[in-house]
Amino acid sequence: MTNIKTGSLTSNGSTTMNVEHEISLLVEEIRRLGTKNADGQVSVKFGVLFADEKCANLFEALVGTLKAAKRRKIVTYQGELLLQGVHDNVDIMLLQD
Repeated sequence: MTNIKTGSLTSNGSTTMNVEHEISLLVEEIRRLGTKNADGQVSVKFGVLFADEKCANLFEALVGTLKAAKRRKIVTYQGELLLQGVHDNVDIMLLQD
């Protein structure tokens, strides 16, 4: 099988590696764009992430990367699916530093 884009299946497991790489990039961007709360946790609004030009260039599927990070308990946010406009004020909280 060929690896055309992130998320395509390959025989050597590079899909998982690509997802892990995208999650690590996402963590960097949350740190860059976010702010620390009183507990020391970093959070950023979904709308800020979505509208950021660097994030737009880094992530083909920001929502998919966020969902993967949430499943791995790296980030948390309210709801399951985030949509531009509707969920711009939803906080994305970094759980692991």
